[in-house]
Parts: sequence; C-alpha cells; structure tokens
Amino acid sequence: MTGAALAQRYADVRAFSERLVKPLSPEDCVVQPMPDASPAKWHLAHTTWFFEAFLLKPYLSKYQVFHPKFGFLFNSYYNALGPRHARAARGLLTRPSMEEVLDYREHVDSHMAELLAENESVETARLIEVGLNHEQQHQELLLTDIKYTLWRNPLRPAYQEPQETAATTGEAGLQVDSRSFTAIEEGLYEIGRDAGAFCYDNEQPRHRVWRDGYQIADRPVTCGEWAAFIEDGGYRRPELWLSAGWAAVQREEWQAPLYWERAKDGPWRTFTLSGMAPIDPAEPVCHVNYYEADAFARWAALSEPGLRLPTEHEWEIAAAACGFAPSQGDFADGGRFHPSALPAADGVAGLAGGVWEWTASPYIAYPGYAPPAGALGEYNGKFMCDQWVLRGGSCATTASHIRATYRNFFPADARWQFSGVRLAK
Repeated sequence: MTGAALAQRYADVRAFSERLVKPLSPEDCVVQPMPDASPAKWHLAHTTWFFEAFLLKPYLSKYQVFHPKFGFLFNSYYNALGPRHARAARGLLTRPSMEEVLDYREHVDSHMAELLAENESVETARLIEVGLNHEQQHQELLLTDIKYTLWRNPLRPAYQEPQETAATTGEAGLQVDSRSFTAIEEGLYEIGRDAGAFCYDNEQPRHRVWRDGYQIADRPVTCGEWAAFIEDGGYRRPELWLSAGWAAVQREEWQAPLYWERAKDGPWRTFTLSGMAPIDPAEPVCHVNYYEADAFARWAALSEPGLRLPTEHEWEIAAAACGFAPSQGDFADGGRFHPSALPAADGVAGLAGGVWEWTASPYIAYPGYAPPAGALGEYNGKFMCDQWVLRGGSCATTASHIRATYRNFFPADARWQFSGVRLAK
C-alpha cells in the first residue's frame, strides 16, 4: 500500500469511529453496564492511545504526549506498557470529558499525518495497519457495547431510525422451511493466512490439516428455527446442554437469546439498535452463546442425526470452497447494524457478515505459532485459554476488516456479540 493510500485508509477508519458516536449523547458515552462492555468514550480514547503508544512515541521525533496520565487510563491489557486503570471501572471515568477525548483524537491524528508524510518504513506501515485493524475491532465493540447499554435502559431507546429490510421492500428472501447442505470432500487442506498479506498473528502459520468428508449448511440458523427450539423446551431440557451450560441456564435464567422479549403468550420481539422490533423468522438468530449454539445443535440432531457445530477448520475449508465475499456480505458499512434475512440464492449463503458463527473449536495456537516479540505479542496469544472460535464477521464488522482466515474468540457464555450458528454434519 502506498503512503497516500495508507493515509487515506487511516483517515477513513478514524472518521468511521467518530461517525458511530454521532447519535449518542455524552451520557450514553460514559455508561459501562457490565465489565465486558466498555464505554463509547473509552473506545475512542483507547484506539487513539494505541497510535500514540506504538507509533508516535517511538517513531515521531520530539512528539509530546497529549496527557501524561492517559496511558494509565486507556491502556487495555498491555502489561509491557505499564499499569492501567481497572477494566471494570472504566465507567467511572466521567473525566476526561467527551470533548477532551475528541481533542485527544485530533491531536494524535494531526501528528499521525506528520508521521505518514515523513516516515514510510515497512515497520511503521505494518504498525499502522495493525492499529487500523485494532480500531475496526473496537468499532464493532462500540456498537455491541452501546446496544447492551441502551437495552439496559427501561425506555429501550433507539440508537438510530429503523432501516429497510427485505420484508419492508418486498424482496424475495431465502426459503427457510428446509435446510440444505453442501458436501466437502475428504482431503488434505491448507489452513491459515499466507505470509506477506496482513493478518493477525493467531491466523498463522499456514499449515495442512486432514479432514474427512462432511457437509456444511447452506445458511445460518434462523430466528424461526430458534423459536421452535424454545417452544420445544430447549431451555428447560438439561439433556441438551453441556454441564457448564446447564448450570449457566439455571443461574442466569436464560429462556431465549439475549434481547428477545415477549409479553405473556404474545409474539417474540427483539431489541435492535433501531429499537424494539418483531422477530423476523427468516433472519439469522444472533446474540446466542456457545452453550446455546451447542444445545441447539444437539436438539436439531434429534430429528436429523449427525447435525453439530462445524470445527473452525471445517468452516474455513468450506469458505474457501464455497466462496467468501466480504463485498457481498451484511456488514457495518451498510449501516443497519442488525443481521438481514438472506436473499434467495443457490449454494452456501451468508458466510461473510451477518452473524459471527460459533465453531466447535477451542481457541488454541496453530502448530508452530509463536507470539511476536514486545507488547504486541500480548494481542492474541495470551488469550488462548477458555475461549471458543467464531468465524465470518457480523453486521457490526466493517467489510475491509474481515477475511476467511480471521479467528474471533470469546468465552462460552458470551452473548452480547452478534453471534449465531451454522450447522454441519
């Protein structure tokens, strides 16, 4: 990427973050409704601190930090860069103000323009690309976190006006009264990202795996199918659940995906970033965790033996074989921020965007993996414990951020992300 192209990409990514907070009040940007969800203001400041800490301080001569204590406030988990404010207490930071955080972004952006103009080394270009992808991750987190924040408000306020859907425009959608599968032949396949192209360290090294033949579903599981799971006692049948999952169901009193609500004997409705809306049976179900995904697969297998969650290798092999096209996916770029019912199509649909898809694979290192040296070595490797891999991106992911080899990961009980299910057998 040329220096001019990188500078434009920097400007575009940074502008999108600020566009995402435009609908929010200053009060919206401070709230932290749970430890896993950071305030919008913190996301804006943390992504700015990343460029200051990893690029401006080491590479721009005579750079002066914006505030000497912002490193403590806005470091996330980089132990190599010093102590930091407690994650669960980010919502207590009424100061700095939102105005000062935006001034901080402007300060860093102006100096990044200097760095982009005078320093075109391979290393700084690599770090800038890491920083931009890091900010895109936080754009998705900002959307998921503000959705959870607004949902916790009894008024159920909307982030934005309702967006058009296939149902409102009369477009033909994918038929969901049956599920079809595409066969993937057994063989030796290559997994992971080639050296040279940008990716995160956890996507490498590229390596070979043997896979027996299997089949992948043509689409993600829909809200209509999930409603049938609920009506058949899915959340009341311990035989469908992993032990830890059933304990969580009992403890948390889960009865449906996160954000689903209904009055007694009434229809299901869900909270979206455009406010409350009726459940669309054709939309991919989202905001379910690994335990729920696994339980649904066990329930589905009662009527169609062999159904299960795919492994992450099976998912990636299918994406390579069946087509993975971010340009055609349901991403944040479209501005709806809610998974859309898939259009009528032949073959495997919805692999890119819509909902992150849980896999049956624990988040562990690929053979031969070694984390990078320095603070950036803490980015992915140290989280390879008690997490499960998701693939494909979501309606809150930007299209330029995703690829078929991308490995997202969350704990088994995480529900606030736009996470869904695709079956295999």
